[in-house]
Amino acid sequence: MTGGCGGIGAAVTECLARAGMEVRFTHLGQTEEAAAVEARLRGEGLAVSGEESDVADPEAVASLLEGFPAAVVVHCAGVTRDRMVWKQPLEDFHAVMSVNLRGAWLLLRAAAPAMRAAGHGRFVFLGSINGSRGKAGQTLYAASKAGLIGMARSAAKELGRSGVTVNVVEPGWIDTPMTLAVPAEHREAALAETLTGTLGTPEDIAAAVAFLCSEGARQVTGQVLRVDGGQYLA
Repeated sequence: MTGGCGGIGAAVTECLARAGMEVRFTHLGQTEEAAAVEARLRGEGLAVSGEESDVADPEAVASLLEGFPAAVVVHCAGVTRDRMVWKQPLEDFHAVMSVNLRGAWLLLRAAAPAMRAAGHGRFVFLGSINGSRGKAGQTLYAASKAGLIGMARSAAKELGRSGVTVNVVEPGWIDTPMTLAVPAEHREAALAETLTGTLGTPEDIAAAVAFLCSEGARQVTGQVLRVDGGQYLA
């Protein structure tokens, strides 16, 4: 999986490892965080390893999968460059699309052949409810996450007869160290949008990802699973 040591990523890494999977996760420039996740989970006897890798680099993606035929691929890595579109430099477009969308496509292309040959596989992309509903100041981020839906549904049609499923998990506001640094009024606005009256945790997202990776979800493909407390409906 990519982006496996951030707030949501670390929770997904742990959840999949506790489900009995051997998890190889990537990071980019998060050496200390990755080492901490690896040491903690390995200390509990779980099969986890992390390595630095750029998901936007096709050679790096191919190297990541070499000798490690993945039965499950989870794309958690993501970046955002939030600002109004008329203030957006072109380099922001390349930065966001390279990781969020290009990275997902490179993973699909690299891992699909082995999954097809094995007759089994799972792809899960981490999207965002803003990819479905849009949000001011997030034209690039929302577009990249919306692209994951079209990619997943198309790939689901290509791979379904080979026993491979492709799905998207769309978090709403999730309390992580990153979002906790956002001004309080934004968090309160997100909370007001929920139907449950609570905001999500990384563990909520990890549980949804683990379900889609399980045999219990073998008939679930081409779907968008929103984990947002009903925030999307606001």
